[in-house]
Amino acid sequence: MTAVTLWSCGEQKKPQEENREAKALLQGVWMDGDTEDVLFRMEGDTVYYTDSTSMPARFWVVADTLFIGKSGYYIERQTAHQLWFKNQTGEVIKLVKMVVEDGQDSLMAPQMPHPTIQTLTEVLKRDTVVFHGGQRYHCYIAINPTHYKVVSHTVNEDGMDVEEVYYDNIVNLSIYKGAAQVFKRDMHKRDYAGLVASDFLEKAVFNDMTFSKADDGGFHFVASLCVPNGVSSFQIDNIVSAKGTVHFKVHE
Repeated sequence: MTAVTLWSCGEQKKPQEENREAKALLQGVWMDGDTEDVLFRMEGDTVYYTDSTSMPARFWVVADTLFIGKSGYYIERQTAHQLWFKNQTGEVIKLVKMVVEDGQDSLMAPQMPHPTIQTLTEVLKRDTVVFHGGQRYHCYIAINPTHYKVVSHTVNEDGMDVEEVYYDNIVNLSIYKGAAQVFKRDMHKRDYAGLVASDFLEKAVFNDMTFSKADDGGFHFVASLCVPNGVSSFQIDNIVSAKGTVHFKVHE
């Protein structure tokens, strides 16, 4: 019994080899069999998509499963010019390979666009006049894209998981009483690490900040964090006192 158990454990740990023959058959441009719309090009070990927002992804084949990035797709049928596989919703996607006839210039095959990194928010500036405690204040908010990248996963119209990349934002918040500066600071999403779950914060973009109110506690600004292509969002109160200190709490 002990010998059998050890043999079984060994079998479970043995990695499956990549199906290089199947991978070789995948090289080329693949189209929808009915509409002839191009979905992607497979070259080497990389998939290139036809839209400019989906990032290229590594692919490989193990047994009867096509892996692209973090997702696996069961292969229903594969020949030199046909590829049928089940997408994320269980629908069978039927593709045919684009054939370049002898003598044709290979440049006639469609070119995949260069993928772009997106921004959720345009560069915005807000100027708000606030009367508080009998005094007049100017509040300035500037939302600026950075080069910090946030990776997002979404399901495209063909039911495939694709990766998109967004630039995160930094928000510059400043408050003036006449010509005197009360507060000025660049706000980052990491400032809210103690209030927001780390896995959400990693996937979220600092999307916006707006003035809310002024009360005895100070000036309230609501920061909005959201996950691209998702329904998840989180709002944080940034409360700036008349003395120029700031603290954060979850917005109610």
